[in-house]
Amino acid sequence: QVQLVESGGGLVQAGGSLRLSCAASGRTFSNYVMAWFRQAPGKEREFVAAISRTGMTRYVDAVKGRFTISRDNAKNTVYLQMNSLKREDTAVYYCAAESSLIIRTAPTMYDYWGQGTQVTVSS
Repeated sequence: QVQLVESGGGLVQAGGSLRLSCAASGRTFSNYVMAWFRQAPGKEREFVAAISRTGMTRYVDAVKGRFTISRDNAKNTVYLQMNSLKREDTAVYYCAAESSLIIRTAPTMYDYWGQGTQVTVSS
C-alpha cells in the first residue's frame, strides 16, 4: 500500500503561481511513476503531468511551459509547480502513483490516489 497526501492548493489570481506537494508513505517511493491529475466540476478526471522513476516527464499540452513536475526521492515527495495560472486550471488536483516502467496517462492505470487539493484561479 502507498498512502498519498496532497497539500498546497488554494485561491490565486490569474497569472499567479502555486506549488502542490504530494507526500508518499508505505512502499518504496522511488519505484513508482508519480502523476498529477485534475478534475473540474462536471468534467472527467484528466492527466496533467507525470514523472517516471528515472526522472522523465510528460505533460498535457494545456500546461506545457507553465507547469513543472519534480520529485525528491529522499523526501518521498512529488511536486507540481504551477506558474501563469489560468481560470481554466481551476480544479481539484490529485496525486497518483503506479508501479510502472513507463508513464501512462489513463487514470485507470494508477493504483494509488490522494484525497485531492482544490486549486481555484480567479480573474
